[in-house]
Amino acid sequence: MEKYKSEITGHLDIFVVDNEDEFEGEKVKWQDVLIHGDPEGLKSFAKLLIRIADLNQDSVKDLPIGAREHIHLRPNLDISKSSAEVIVGRIDAKGTNVFYSRYIEKNNEH
Repeated sequence: MEKYKSEITGHLDIFVVDNEDEFEGEKVKWQDVLIHGDPEGLKSFAKLLIRIADLNQDSVKDLPIGAREHIHLRPNLDISKSSAEVIVGRIDAKGTNVFYSRYIEKNNEH
């Protein structure tokens, strides 16, 4: 059995922080995703993002039409033990380029 080798090198920590504050008499809640790493960890994460962005999904034989390529980053294997599990993936589906239904486009009027 071959030993697992992560694409992420260096140190990379990815986690979610729950925030709460009061604004104009009302409680406001939000989350932040924090991605921290040393230069090697951040560069290897950037390479992974570029690889999945440049991937021609139509050429991936094991990926069904309508599916999206994605990569799991697992705590203690790919990223720090203190990280949340992370899935990095394409938003456009193979063969259709359709985005998933929960996606709401950003406001480009600013």
